[in-house]
Amino acid sequence: MQTLGGLGLFILGMKMMTEGLQATAGQKIRRILEAISSNRFMGCATGAGVTAIIQSSSATTVMLIGFVSASIMSFEQAVGVIIGANIGTTITGQMIAFNLTKLALPAIALGVGLKYFSKKRNYRRIGDIVLGFGLLFTENIGGILLCVFMGTVLTIAVQSSSATVGLTMTLAVSGLLTYPIALALVLGENIGTTVTAQLSTLGSNNADAHRTANAHTIFNVVGVGIILLIFPWFVDIVEVITLKLGAGAVTHTVKGEYVNVARYIANGHTLFNVINALVFLIFLPKLVQLTILISPKPDKGQERYRLPEFDTGFIDSPIGALAKVKGEIINNMEFLHINLKKLSTCLMIRDDDILGEREAVEDHLDDYQKVIIKYLTTIYQGEVNEPEAKEISEMMRIVNNIERLGDSMENVSKILERIYDNNFEFTEKAKGDLLAISGQVDKFLSLIVKEMHEKTEGFYQKALEYEDSIDQMREDMRYQHIERLRQGECMVDIGVFFIALVSNYEKMGDYCYNIATGVNRII
Repeated sequence: MQTLGGLGLFILGMKMMTEGLQATAGQKIRRILEAISSNRFMGCATGAGVTAIIQSSSATTVMLIGFVSASIMSFEQAVGVIIGANIGTTITGQMIAFNLTKLALPAIALGVGLKYFSKKRNYRRIGDIVLGFGLLFTENIGGILLCVFMGTVLTIAVQSSSATVGLTMTLAVSGLLTYPIALALVLGENIGTTVTAQLSTLGSNNADAHRTANAHTIFNVVGVGIILLIFPWFVDIVEVITLKLGAGAVTHTVKGEYVNVARYIANGHTLFNVINALVFLIFLPKLVQLTILISPKPDKGQERYRLPEFDTGFIDSPIGALAKVKGEIINNMEFLHINLKKLSTCLMIRDDDILGEREAVEDHLDDYQKVIIKYLTTIYQGEVNEPEAKEISEMMRIVNNIERLGDSMENVSKILERIYDNNFEFTEKAKGDLLAISGQVDKFLSLIVKEMHEKTEGFYQKALEYEDSIDQMREDMRYQHIERLRQGECMVDIGVFFIALVSNYEKMGDYCYNIATGVNRII
């Protein structure tokens, strides 16, 4: 019972601190990652800093997969950040090695006060961090009797190498693991943490998403392989460095515990990831080539009407989950934009293949809306902070307006089919008007899709100008149409269809504006 209870408190503290850090810094972290440059060394530094803050290389990697899937970040950029993330995740081990047990009870007292008695959500999140920190360093797991293989299993189970590295250090301090065995186990835990990224790509047809997860796996597996080839020398190097830094010999005991071994393991963990990062930063192009070679090739003929598949296992990481949703929203917008462009060509010439697709396109947009709304609702029902709640609300609004755009497209398709079936023909002026307003809607959508990929200055003002111009075009076109009717230049029957088309494109402008306001608030 002491073993199980101590292990439970340790994992609870680790998870609580990690989730609190992610919830508190999540929005800023995501924006930092989205703005990452193509410089591999800057990417590495950013990955290390971000992961040190949120205490989870898995969460960082899941976010990166979402960005790569959405084409917000290139695969090459993501690899640089992943390399740095492995350095950042060693911070937890360094903290544990300082043996901060004297701060545990004060931290628990402060954490409980903030978490359970504060009315402000941000303070409750800070309470999670402080309380988790206190539980992490509570002296209660000195008698843990676990087999060595549990380290790898636990890494996969809790999806956090930080937690299992800390557990390994505790076992070593208790004398249940020798220093070399503990260090070897830590290397294995670096491989176990790559499972999270692999799970997040299950069901995905995005080749770059698979490449990003595979790069994470290759980086850790190859790195561990290299260290294992020189493992006896690596153990000695860590020992020499640690002694130089002032730690006592690993064989010394205090009150029956090998207290110095924690420092040796923490330094070994950090040294491994730093060496690994330096090697792969130098040979980054080769890592990229190897990853592309072993990853699934892009399916040129992949199913056009593919629906998103979300893994509910990542609900506990709202940052990564929302990044994946954002990627799918961008995919949905691009699907809609392509089909609107195709539909607008039918304003001038009939194409039964395009017109005949309207039900499939509409059904796809409806189904897409349902899948994303359901997943966003699931995220919202979990523990989310105020900025994340607002983001979820805006994402729902965006997805609903995308579906309404699809409804207007279906209306346009039906109207055009009736026009061609009745052999009606617009005047040249009416054709010009339809091309003008459809072209303006097309430009509006292009602006929004571009903004979703990369934030630009003055986006909202441009969106407002497009909305105003489309509204004005509708008014001008209706007035000019009435004048043509008065002068006998246009038939009443075809005129009704003309007004209906103009009205539907004007509604599309309204929906585009609604989407733009949501994008402006969350992107």
